[in-house]
Amino acid sequence: MIGKIAGRIDHRGSDHVLIDVRGVGYIVHVSERTLAALPPVGEAAALFTDLLVREDLLQLFGFTTLAEKEWHRLLMGVQGIGAKASMAILGTLGPDGVARAIALGDWSSIKAAPGVGPKIAQRVVNELKGKAPAMMAMAGSAAPESGGAEVVEDILVPVAAPAATSSAQAEAMSALANLGYGPSEAAGAVAEAAGAEEGADTAVLIREALKRLAPKG
Repeated sequence: MIGKIAGRIDHRGSDHVLIDVRGVGYIVHVSERTLAALPPVGEAAALFTDLLVREDLLQLFGFTTLAEKEWHRLLMGVQGIGAKASMAILGTLGPDGVARAIALGDWSSIKAAPGVGPKIAQRVVNELKGKAPAMMAMAGSAAPESGGAEVVEDILVPVAAPAATSSAQAEAMSALANLGYGPSEAAGAVAEAAGAEEGADTAVLIREALKRLAPKG
């Protein structure tokens, strides 16, 4: 199994790149979002990859993060979702957007991806809703320990009780921040979730916090 490709970009297509790895060229299919994030031809690039194996076909799909790769694998496990549809969903929403839409039951956002109809979008949400908190926790715990993490620590001290300094709550805060929630609203939701679910792990805190952040009405 080829799990990662690192080399020089030799060619950029509309839905793929050709990466030269020590003289061997690998065609890696990517979403529009990933393609836009990659450097120009001639520069170095690295992608996490997933290999699709069929009787008459071998295809590599590339992702900028492990979370995006794992969402691709989960989406491919939903009946009616093939590689093309999965890449369309990830290209439209990104991994954080997919996590947020599924966690909140927002199937209309999934439907916004080209080629994905309402029934398939609802199936994606229904089948993967239970996976979203764990995936968000994975993304949160893997976040760089830079500016965002310092903001999380600054917010946790005044807003929550001493227990809010636990790693589970910090990771939940980081995951919500990655989804675009502001520090104050994320901190408040996590604090409420922690108070209602004493000793909860990261995934439970994220799920409960998202319930509190979901639009009312």
